[in-house]
Amino acid sequence: MNTLTILLQAQAAQPQGGTGAASMWIMLLLIFGVMYFFMIRPQRKQQKELENFRKALKKGDKVVTAGGIHGTVDEIKDTDPTVLIKVCGEVKLRVDKNSLVKDFSEAQQQ
Repeated sequence: MNTLTILLQAQAAQPQGGTGAASMWIMLLLIFGVMYFFMIRPQRKQQKELENFRKALKKGDKVVTAGGIHGTVDEIKDTDPTVLIKVCGEVKLRVDKNSLVKDFSEAQQQ
């Protein structure tokens, strides 16, 4: 027998179905849905919480910078993108608001 004939017979023996494309699209949608609910949505929620924290900063709040420096907010202005934090004694640092994260040390002690 000819090789072409064998290949054609093998292909004809397989059942033809139109569900292959539909199941592929369903799988892609499921994968996207899982990624959205387990990765994208929690990240957006965390970003909103951090943004609200930065907007609500006031004098006396304990903060941690992205570099790991712990301090207390000493001066904050709404128009200024920086914050003056008191680190130790009279040592004060001016840092960008975007580098501040919440100090969770008090929440862990309670």
